[in-house]
Amino acid sequence: MPFTPGRPLAEAKADLFKALGHPARVRVLELLAEREHTVGELAEATGLELSHLSQQVAVLRRAGVVDSRRVRSNVVCALSDPQTAELLAVARRMLTTRLRSDQALLAELDGADDAVALADATRDRA
Repeated sequence: MPFTPGRPLAEAKADLFKALGHPARVRVLELLAEREHTVGELAEATGLELSHLSQQVAVLRRAGVVDSRRVRSNVVCALSDPQTAELLAVARRMLTTRLRSDQALLAELDGADDAVALADATRDRA
């Protein structure tokens, strides 16, 4: 639910993140960050059934993240705010940083030559 006066800001933020908390919705937002799409185009790009996609878009609309309009027989969707793309970019950077850190730790563990590594019987089997 979008922000309304008198509502705690933390609650509104939590609701926003809940709306973003589904892989299909994140994928829809990634596509909309590129450009506007019809619901049909989104269904094709995501591989979702039209009814399931419509439900996911409705959640994003209620959260105020996506706008839609009818153009002839098509429903065209767009990001309500371009900052949504920035939010997705920040999430990507956070994940990338985390994965790089995890890879560095794994490399360090794989290269360890201490008593624990030598005692690890499973190490040579991996």
